[in-house]
Amino acid sequence: MKLSVNTDFTKFPRAGSFRRAADAAGAPAPFDHAVLEHDERHLRRRVLTLKNGERILVDLIAPVALTDGDLLELEDGRTVGIVAPDEEVYVVEARDPVHLTALAWHIGNRHLPAAIEATRIVILRDHVIRDMLQGLGARVTEAVEPFNPLRGAYSGHGHEHGGHHHHDHDHGHQQKHERHAHDHHDHHGHEHHHEHGHRHDHNPPHGAPGHVHGPNCRHG
Repeated sequence: MKLSVNTDFTKFPRAGSFRRAADAAGAPAPFDHAVLEHDERHLRRRVLTLKNGERILVDLIAPVALTDGDLLELEDGRTVGIVAPDEEVYVVEARDPVHLTALAWHIGNRHLPAAIEATRIVILRDHVIRDMLQGLGARVTEAVEPFNPLRGAYSGHGHEHGGHHHHDHDHGHQQKHERHAHDHHDHHGHEHHHEHGHRHDHNPPHGAPGHVHGPNCRHG
């Protein structure tokens, strides 16, 4: 839910910090959960509707990409669990680890969100990308499961509070709607043929030192 100018968001419980799932030990158990698809989990300031219908205001110091099991920490001491729902994805498998690495390179070259595991890569369904990967020898199958793509290098780590700056570049995660726009073909074969269509005459002007009379001399 996006904030409206007419919304009195001050009445909502405020979450000004979060805790990663790996650091959740010792934190209060969630009193409720927010079910968010992968692109909805990239947020900074937004009103979320929880499973029980209650609404909270997320008000973080900087954008962050949350994952399944992370906790939002409310100012009143309660926590809200983040749940990644099932999404329609492709499971990409390779012949061997080297082949999987090559497939990951091609996927990354198109700036696609991807969950990279030891034996497989999970991406959102896109028939153009599916055909490309199959052409590269991958085994691509349809699946419905939670999608937890890799976070960027600056997505925030550990137990983050509102006063701690965790630098995440908020790109809006529009890859879900722009996946076709990033198909850069299979290579960037920029062959720079510098054919300028003109001649560079390095002979000094007539009368200047070093001038040589020859076929490129233009004076009469």
